[in-house]
This record gives sequence, C-alpha cells and structure tokens, in this order.
Amino acid sequence: MKLSSVAGLGVVLALAAGCHGKEAPPPPPPPPAVVVTPVVQRDVPVFQEWIGTTQGNVNAEIRPQADGYLLRRVYTEGSFVNRGDLMFEIDARQTQAQLQAVQGDLAEAQAQLAKAQQDVNRFRPLAAQKAISQQELDNALSSAAAAKAVVDARQAAVHQARLNLGWSRVTAPISGIAGASQAQVGNLVSPSTVLAVVSQCDPIRVAYPLSEQEYLALQERLRQDPAAARGDNLELILANGSVFPHKGHLLFSDRQVDVKTGTISTVAVFPNPGNLLRPGQYAKVRAMTEVKKAALLVPQRAVNELQGGFQVAVVGADNKAELRPVTPGVRVGTLWEIDSGLTPGDRVVVEGFSRVKAGAEVRPQEAPAEAAEVETFASPSSPTQGGK
Repeated sequence: MKLSSVAGLGVVLALAAGCHGKEAPPPPPPPPAVVVTPVVQRDVPVFQEWIGTTQGNVNAEIRPQADGYLLRRVYTEGSFVNRGDLMFEIDARQTQAQLQAVQGDLAEAQAQLAKAQQDVNRFRPLAAQKAISQQELDNALSSAAAAKAVVDARQAAVHQARLNLGWSRVTAPISGIAGASQAQVGNLVSPSTVLAVVSQCDPIRVAYPLSEQEYLALQERLRQDPAAARGDNLELILANGSVFPHKGHLLFSDRQVDVKTGTISTVAVFPNPGNLLRPGQYAKVRAMTEVKKAALLVPQRAVNELQGGFQVAVVGADNKAELRPVTPGVRVGTLWEIDSGLTPGDRVVVEGFSRVKAGAEVRPQEAPAEAAEVETFASPSSPTQGGK
C-alpha cells in the first residue's frame, strides 16, 4: 500500500513537470513600416527635346573675282567683320595694266568716232547742195554709227577693267564672324579659290531632325494655332547643360523626309547677342508639345520595374498593401506621370517596397512635407522635364 502511493505520486510529479516544460508560441511580428505619399493630380506640361546643331544664319564663302597673287590678309581671324570691311588684297599690277590698255583702246575709238562725226557734219550740206552723192553721205553716217558702237564696246571694257581692279580689294559681303584664312599670302588665287568664310551668327540657326510622327503632330498644332509658329517658344540647352537665356522660334521644315532615317530636317532660329554661339555647336532644342490635364503623378522612386513591366505598392484605408501594375508616361522633374493603374487619393509606397507583400498589413508613415513639396512642384524649366 505504501509502495503504490509512492508510485502514484511519481506519476503526478512527472505530469506536472511535463506541463511546465512546454513553451507558449511567440507573438506575431509587427507589420513592416513603409513611407507613403499621396498621388498628386495636376496639369502637366509635356516637353520634348531634340538633338541639334547650330548653323550660321548666313554663311558666305569669300572668293576673289580676279586672278592674282595674294598680297596680304587684313582682317583678324575669328573676329567680327562688318559688311564692306577690307579682308584681303590681291596684286593689282596686272589688272592695272589691263585697265590702261583698254583705256588706250577707248581713246582710239573715240578719235575714230570724232572723225566720222566730222565727216557726217561736212557731208550733210554738200549732199543737200548735190555737191556729193547721197551714197557718200550714207557711207559717212554708217561709219559714224560703227564708230559709236566701237566706243560703246571700249567703254564697257574699261568699266570691266575698273571692276577687276576694284576686285583686287576683297571685302566682306556680310557682317559676321570671319573664320580662318584658307589661303596664304603669296598664293596665286582665282575665282575658284575660297579665301575664308564669314558666318552671320546673330541670329543663329539650329537644325534638328523630327520624326514623321512628330512632324505631323507639329503641323496639326500649327494648324490649330498658327500664331505658335511666330512665338518664341523654343528653348536651347547647351553642351554644358545650361539653358540658353534667349528663346527662339520655328523657322521652317525641309522640303522632304530623309528616306534613310525617316526624319525631316527642321530649323529654328535664336537671338544670339554677343555671338556666344558659333556654327557647329551641339545643342538640344526643347519645346512644350502639350498639356496633360489632371494627370496623376508619383515620385519616380515609387515606381519599380519588374521583368519589363512597372508596378507600385498602394496602401489602402485598412493599411493593407496592394501591388498594382501601372503604365508610366512622361517624367516631370522627380515625378513620374502615370497613364493607368492609379486613381486620385491612392497612397503609394516610396520607401520600403521590398518589405511589402500583397494583401499584408503595413505601418504607413507619411513622407516628409518638404520632400513632397519639392517633388510635387518640380520646375518646368528643369532639363529633365518630360524629355525624349
């Protein structure tokens, strides 16, 4: 009886020890913290950019109009020259001799004309008195007319010789920047020789290609608003990223589309005081092509690319996350316009996307107001604004 009691007590103690050894399950982890910001809705100007090259508004090749040896270069290479400024001088001794020769020929012809005219003056009264025949008077009149024609021809030759002599002084046909001299002093030059090139740089042209679709869209906008072609609504972004302070306007589009590239060359013109821009520079032309009304915008870091698609994490009113595929549009500063997939009032995750699971609860925290303000009101003049 005593042994049985001891055994029962052992069983009870063993059962008690077993109950105390089993631990309770740990509590579930708290929902992950994420940073959210509301979708912004506002009108968005859409900008496009095209890569272009600057060109002189007028590019004049300076060629001599007379043969001869180049005596001296008068202008300073790379400097601004005014129309009519002397640029080169050509040896004029040969043209001077030609002028003297044709002047002598003219004097001879004038003497012949004077004698013929005297004969006519003398024969007229004699023919009236029947002292000479009418045939003799007619011959004198014919000789005078022929002498007059010779004088006219010799006068034209003298005029041409004087032009040739004047052409020994090569002047600038336009005002602009004169390039490097392409002929050296002592070279024998002729009308086929290019001495230099002068470019009118104020205003300056910028040539850039438009695709066929862009060209058709441009023509449709100009049809709806013809005044847009005359307004200075184009911006120029230089190679160093700075925006040129003067706006330009569309000048013309070329006559045909390049069949190799499918683009049409388009030219814009910009004021260029001080001739800062020179032909051949790289530049980007930027223009506002449309305004998207009531567009939905989110920070770019809220959009995640996955296997060629884009998605965002949306936190609902119950603080549960949802992964939505979206179709992004143009970039506006640090924001991204969303064409489809979001609605006004949605809250998107901007930090902590990797911790989000579809349907799981999260702990949303609003993005700092300062950052939201900077992203929402990105400057439309920023070079990253809705570009191509």
